[in-house]
Amino acid sequence: MKKYLSLAFVCVVSSLLSVYLYSRFLQSPRGGWSGNVGEVQYVGLVDKLFSNRSNSRFQSASPTNFIESAAIATPAVVNVRAVLVTGSSIFGGGSTSGSSGSGVILSPDGYIVTNHHVVDHGTDIKVTLSDKRTYNAKLIGSDPSTDIALLKIEEADLPFVLFGNSDSVSVGEWVLAVGNPFNLESTVTAGIVSAKGRNINILGGGASIESFIQTDAAVNPGNSGGALVNTLGELVGVNTAIITESGSYEGYSFAIPSNLVQKVIRDLREFGVVQRAFLGVGIQDLDAETARDLQLPNAEGALINRIASGGAAADAALEIGDVIVGVNNTKVRSTSELQEYVGRFRPGETLNLEYWRSGKKCRNNLLLKDNNNSTSVANTRGDELENDLGIALRDLSKEERRKLRLQGAMVMSIRRGSVVFDTNMQPGFIISSVNGTRITNASEAIEAMKNVYNALSLDGYYEGESDLYSYRFKKK
Repeated sequence: MKKYLSLAFVCVVSSLLSVYLYSRFLQSPRGGWSGNVGEVQYVGLVDKLFSNRSNSRFQSASPTNFIESAAIATPAVVNVRAVLVTGSSIFGGGSTSGSSGSGVILSPDGYIVTNHHVVDHGTDIKVTLSDKRTYNAKLIGSDPSTDIALLKIEEADLPFVLFGNSDSVSVGEWVLAVGNPFNLESTVTAGIVSAKGRNINILGGGASIESFIQTDAAVNPGNSGGALVNTLGELVGVNTAIITESGSYEGYSFAIPSNLVQKVIRDLREFGVVQRAFLGVGIQDLDAETARDLQLPNAEGALINRIASGGAAADAALEIGDVIVGVNNTKVRSTSELQEYVGRFRPGETLNLEYWRSGKKCRNNLLLKDNNNSTSVANTRGDELENDLGIALRDLSKEERRKLRLQGAMVMSIRRGSVVFDTNMQPGFIISSVNGTRITNASEAIEAMKNVYNALSLDGYYEGESDLYSYRFKKK
């Protein structure tokens, strides 16, 4: 009998001790389980008894719902098809091919952003909406240095997306890639931001800007020009490229940051060309050894290795060996970040630079210039002759002038059925003279053509061909 009484006593004491410990440690307002929605806290009993540390707290992730953001972005993503003519000459002929990609509607009146490489040299561009309506699109302007192009279709009350702030996008943040590949209607994939400020050397040319947002959202051929949106449905990037050995998605996709996209399309809409500002320096990334030699706290920033004579940096008394680490109170970690940030400004605007020199941090204001060391923006849109002649022009970039060893104006687009279209001239033609008068840029070409009363003669070259082409026609 005593045996059973002893056993019962042990059971009662154990039960009371269990209740006490439960009430003391697991229901304490200082720890244990909290019934607040969205917050789960766990406290280790060992930590409670043998440690003076604060209770460990783990915030549970909020449920991620992509339905709303997909519903916002999907109707605003379109399919873009461009007809390309290759191998043509003044005698006609040639072959016809096409490219296809995606685009994003930015305004209810039909402005659409896509990639430059989707519409490059396209003579006939068509846009298909998510509801299957198809429109002819006008190329407002295109910028190979950022791989951005702006299109326009004639329609109203279109669905569109709002711009988000790409600077606020964080590594690890959920994003959606929305495209309209191969006219299969919109496709949506999800992923996270893997990195920012990536330079993958795909655009070429010394003036190109590559500071991509890298994600693991699946992006395949045909998604170029599509939308990268956050979970609020805001546009934070334009999908541009993938790194692949097979030709299909392998886990790495890249998007142009929306803050850079905004500036480029604003320039294209207002001027027809990008108003590109330059610091007037050569820059390179740092390594740990160089940072140590320069007495820097870390290897972040852009090291100046060259100063252009007469450029913005020379005027601001910057020196070779200075390391730029901030622009307008925004931290700069690499050359790609610096190029992207400066690319958001126009010639004539002022930046406040933060940089290291001889182990000391300095600040200075810098007045930006263009590649000709001018602080003025270009006054030419490029499409001033579109209504009369059906032609749109742009200046040659510094890289194009160097590569082609030419000065002149490049033909961006030719309207089907126009007097210029009837000559068999093709986009990409570089006008070097108008009625025998040499021209050096688009402004001079446009002014010269406006001043001609009747017959026009345009002489010039195509890239990769040494023959001089001449096109003669009369104004209507």
